[in-house]
Amino acid sequence: MLSIKNLHKRYGAATAVNGVTVDIPEGQMVGIIGRSGAGKSTLLRLINRLTDASEGGIVCCGEEVTALSGRALRGWRARCAMIFQQFNLVSRLSVVANVLIGRIAYRSTLPTLFNFFSLEERAMAVRALERLDMAANALKRADALSGGQQQRVAIARALVQEPRLVLADEPIASLDPHNAARVMDALRTINREEGITVLTNLHQVGTAKSYCDRILGMAHGRIVFDGPPEALTLTRVQEIYGAGGEDEEVRQALGLPGQSRPEAAGGACLASA
Repeated sequence: MLSIKNLHKRYGAATAVNGVTVDIPEGQMVGIIGRSGAGKSTLLRLINRLTDASEGGIVCCGEEVTALSGRALRGWRARCAMIFQQFNLVSRLSVVANVLIGRIAYRSTLPTLFNFFSLEERAMAVRALERLDMAANALKRADALSGGQQQRVAIARALVQEPRLVLADEPIASLDPHNAARVMDALRTINREEGITVLTNLHQVGTAKSYCDRILGMAHGRIVFDGPPEALTLTRVQEIYGAGGEDEEVRQALGLPGQSRPEAAGGACLASA
């Protein structure tokens, strides 16, 4: 169980996360939706401890995450893998070398600097790539891959961390519909088959409804909706986004015509809502 209590993050006079309290049971796949600037990315960064909370606490399996430091914090970041919109691969390294970076938290610095990984770790990396249909590209440079392929490599890197929690920050925002679907399918597969908890920020409401067990809607740093996909009606979406259907960001979220970036997987519409 991941338990977040009265979590705040302030930047001077601005509040990015404002009193968030939520419990996430182990094995759930949760989609987080909301406007740009609603606090979605900051919330994930707080959970991973890439930034520190101004107030409040995060507890996972009895461990006070907000109090961790040093080796204990590195261990938490290994168990709580982060996947970013821009992939964060090392372009000049091979695909398999990028995946092996996910093992750094389990190793001392010197062997890692010289790329000394055990045969067992290399086999683990190849298995992760096989699961994501990327093993044939193992020896290619990361920058030779398409965006969708790079994001699947990033997911493989997360898998070799042996996480119990995966945080995905807008993982399909820059992908075409085909690659977006492959990435979301991969996240749902590891959630279902491995029982790994997945929290993912998503731009398209339809994608969240198609793939997630539970949806959190954020506005002004607060959670304003928490429920199953079927409870996310058009009216509730417009309440989360704070505007009507003529607003461009709402139109993008709903997958309506006139959106400025490619429609992601499952984002067709909410006609049934």
